[in-house]
Amino acid sequence: MSGPAQGHQHPYQHPYQYPYQYIVLRCVPRVDREEFLNVGVVLHCQEADFLEVAWSVDASRLRALDPGLDPQQVCDALAFVEGVCAGDAAAGLAGRQPVGTRFGFLKAPRSTVLQPGPVHGGLTAEPARQLDRLLSTLVG
Repeated sequence: MSGPAQGHQHPYQHPYQYPYQYIVLRCVPRVDREEFLNVGVVLHCQEADFLEVAWSVDASRLRALDPGLDPQQVCDALAFVEGVCAGDAAAGLAGRQPVGTRFGFLKAPRSTVLQPGPVHGGLTAEPARQLDRLLSTLVG
């Protein structure tokens, strides 16, 4: 049996990795066509008491899916998600709940223009940086 000597550490120590969950927020202007555009990401890391959303709305891409869609409606829905994540009282009852409950509210399926995708997970040392990476990769 081999391994590091008792009391010695590996020369490179990885930082602690927090488990996290995330959902991609999708704009679904016409459910009957089953088309959507990723517009945001919500990341929840319970151990770090972290719940934030990052989003980006490309109005021209939204209009390509549905010329009648008002991009401001999507931005307003995303601003509501920001309020829930921040625990803002203006977000109503959902905004006043504990962090984990707020994430549960956000990941629940809805029949609105803004819908959550499935829950995914991973590990990260820095939840905020991971959120930025996910936004860049999944939303653009």
